[in-house]
Amino acid sequence: MHCSSRLSIVLSTMMVAGAALPAMAQQPSVLTVLRVADADTYDPIRTTSTRMGEVMFMLGDTLVSMDYDLKTVKPGLAEKWEISDDGLRYRFTLRQDVKYCDGRPMKAEDVAYSLKRLADPANKSPIRNKVGPIKDVVVVDDHTIDYILSAPFSDTLYQLALPFTSIVDKNAVEKLGPNFGTQGFNGTGPYCWQSWTPRQQLVLTKNPYYNWGPSIYKNPSPQVDQIIWKVVPESNTLMAAIQSRQGDTSQNVPTFALESMKRVPGMQLSHQTAAIDDYFLGFRVNKPVMQDLAVRRAINAAIDRDTIVKAIYFGYADPRRTMANPNAVDYDPGSEGLLPSYDPAAAMAMLDEAGWKPGADGIREKNGVRASFLVYGSRNDVTSRLAETIQANLRKVGIDMRIQLWDNTAVWGKLATQEFDAFIMNLPYITVSEWANFYFRSAQMPTPNRMNWNDKETDELAAQASAATTDESRVAATKALQKRLSEQAVWAPLVNVQLWNVSNDRVEGIKPHGLYGAALYKGLDIRVKN
Repeated sequence: MHCSSRLSIVLSTMMVAGAALPAMAQQPSVLTVLRVADADTYDPIRTTSTRMGEVMFMLGDTLVSMDYDLKTVKPGLAEKWEISDDGLRYRFTLRQDVKYCDGRPMKAEDVAYSLKRLADPANKSPIRNKVGPIKDVVVVDDHTIDYILSAPFSDTLYQLALPFTSIVDKNAVEKLGPNFGTQGFNGTGPYCWQSWTPRQQLVLTKNPYYNWGPSIYKNPSPQVDQIIWKVVPESNTLMAAIQSRQGDTSQNVPTFALESMKRVPGMQLSHQTAAIDDYFLGFRVNKPVMQDLAVRRAINAAIDRDTIVKAIYFGYADPRRTMANPNAVDYDPGSEGLLPSYDPAAAMAMLDEAGWKPGADGIREKNGVRASFLVYGSRNDVTSRLAETIQANLRKVGIDMRIQLWDNTAVWGKLATQEFDAFIMNLPYITVSEWANFYFRSAQMPTPNRMNWNDKETDELAAQASAATTDESRVAATKALQKRLSEQAVWAPLVNVQLWNVSNDRVEGIKPHGLYGAALYKGLDIRVKN
């Protein structure tokens, strides 16, 4: 009996040890996300960068979330909300199970602090006006706040889903001071800040407390232990890194490679059809050539968007023929046809009628002014080819477009100089009201209204859309806005770049989202096979 007991103990011990071995050998799951550029900061109120946004959705949470249709607002940190009849007060009831990465429970005072910090003029946030005329954020109790406006703002819920309104930790902000978002971050998102080497990589680790993810996900908690956001600025190198498994997923695989990626064993491609990523040629309308409406309309008629889609984006973009994107909330189909369609002969006729006559070198002139303008943009493979194609299109109708492209780190400063006549840029947005109020109101000059469009009618209509308290009044104002901006050809829409995500067969559960251009959003259903 004694020997038998000893044998049982030994066998039991071996069984326990054997059962423990797989757990001891299990490696943390790591997802490497490749992207072509980095943000300048990860303080959500300090930048409009989409690169900040795609990470901030993981580092932080917002009061509300957005469904995959990019139109339906759903609960986030707020379980529910009530809007006063006059549209001036939004009462949010907060979840009671939310914790920061350091384990501290989130309360209403944290939400109030974060939103007031965004609204404070002293902080000079570039997106202050996107969230409406905030008057105050009042703590009702530990889990209730009143978000109070000085005037109705029809986009309130949409804007409160964006990364700029992420709830931050006052303690971390005060401890890090100006280094908050560059040397550390403490939020309530599914992932926590571990380290950042600017322009190289940002490392996030799973928030051990997180189990309150949006209902659009099957899993309320993150399924990956660590996420590495790695910068690979050159398109060909990024593509090769995905194929060689040096990275797991990317939304920045160049469009010329997407078709071939479909044929690579183990590669998975997924597409979000509702996303908005509009590229446009903006005209600085107070410059000598650009101030002429005939020139702006002629440029619209001279650009061959279908060829751009085929030759530069290999079919993975959609030609844009209207000022506002058809995916935007309150887009008016009646605006189709208000901008001139591709017709070089019509473009030349417009210029002839307006008095722009060909000079000896083929470039048109009027009253001693040459039809020549300088365009600024960000230097990359796609923008270079896009600018050169437009340049060739315009040359055929007698307009000279000079190109100056700048590195991503320099372009924003160069745009701030206002030394350009036009610029090429892309932007994401949700609603027509947001688009019009942020980019076209005179109060937004000189940035982000880099067109310097100063138009009383636009200002009045944008204000009406913003302050609308009924769907009918908002739609009427946004419809009129689209008509006004189209007739004035304030810019030339180019393409909407489709959102495609590429991942290898180690990765499961990716469904591109697209809010503010972010494919992964919260990423809660993503799993990685080691």
